[in-house]
Amino acid sequence: MTFKQLGLAEPILEALNEQGYENPTPIQAQAIPILLEGKDLLGVAQTGTGKTAAFGIPILHHLYTRQDKTKGKRQIKALIVTPTRELASQIDESLKAYGRHTGLRNTVIFGGVKQHKQVARLKQGVDILVATPGRLLDLLGQGHLTLKHLDFVVLDEADQMLDMGFIHDIKKIIAQLPQKRQSLFFSATMPKSIVELSRKILGQFEQVSIQPQQATAEKVDQAVYFVSKGNKINLLKNLILERPDDSVLVFSRTKHGANKIVKKLDKAEINAAAIHGNRSQPQREAALGGFKDGKIQVLVATDIAARGIDVDELNLVINYDLPNVPETYVHRIGRTGRADASGIALSFCDNEQRPYLKKIEKLIKQKVQVMPPHPLVEEEIEDKNVAKKKSRNKEEGEGNF
Repeated sequence: MTFKQLGLAEPILEALNEQGYENPTPIQAQAIPILLEGKDLLGVAQTGTGKTAAFGIPILHHLYTRQDKTKGKRQIKALIVTPTRELASQIDESLKAYGRHTGLRNTVIFGGVKQHKQVARLKQGVDILVATPGRLLDLLGQGHLTLKHLDFVVLDEADQMLDMGFIHDIKKIIAQLPQKRQSLFFSATMPKSIVELSRKILGQFEQVSIQPQQATAEKVDQAVYFVSKGNKINLLKNLILERPDDSVLVFSRTKHGANKIVKKLDKAEINAAAIHGNRSQPQREAALGGFKDGKIQVLVATDIAARGIDVDELNLVINYDLPNVPETYVHRIGRTGRADASGIALSFCDNEQRPYLKKIEKLIKQKVQVMPPHPLVEEEIEDKNVAKKKSRNKEEGEGNF
């Protein structure tokens, strides 16, 4: 199947051709025809399979073919709500690319920055709005936008929004939506909480699940190192130094941990940057931009900040801390091996995290390959033990006098 066979408007097909898109991915091939028919949809597919295009392309098609040619201010016809600033920006960029020849206008709003530029763009009129929940509610409350003209609503990464505590914000947003609308839920995982919420919000909906039991990207080679907490940083440094030309995304459990890792990598003259919720939006954009451009080799991220990181030719993902939620592991390693690329995902597992590894293996229905101890790290441990022994012997010798 090709995109042309889906019956899309010519300007969209032209843009997709310019992007090098010819054949839809499985989620796109199944979801787009349903959405073109105007039905509600609950879509589930692993990270990196093209969910943004799956909902973005049919929305652009509908809006283009229904465009009101009369003069007047554009009204927001489509709303896409997503949990993080990075993911919101990524979706906005994708829509601009797919709709570049349609004459449609989209913009993005999110917190962490001053609102005046976002408000100014809204006043100019937009067709599609991409937003994070908090800033959307702020601007709705201030009267800078209305949702009464909406025809399409998308909740993207719905599971993550619930995990981040956005359930009350989502309910407030839903309360302001027009009754007549096409509603779409897209997510990489589908826990019971999402199914329950979808039944309350979606109408008579279709459901598309792509490989729901195959939790990880098939083209990602996975392996784990059993290593103590204290030796994780040495292992990380050695692995990165062995791959000087590779871009590396490192996951830390906490913001403080991410900053600590970056400092230690800097001491080893490894160019690294951190991205997490405590970083300002300009700092986050600078770190992500430097990583995409290859100026920064290593990006250290927390899980929430990592949603929306879409980097071409990302060679290696490293779980410095194994997550205690197995689905999070799936999201993490999905950052590499995207589309037609292959990738490597390595995990560091200390004794406390072994139960996490078992849960992950149960979810992905496969054993993660165990790597032998890294020789350079073992040498460093041996050197430290010898130094400690010499110091202890010296102290004991001095005590005999």
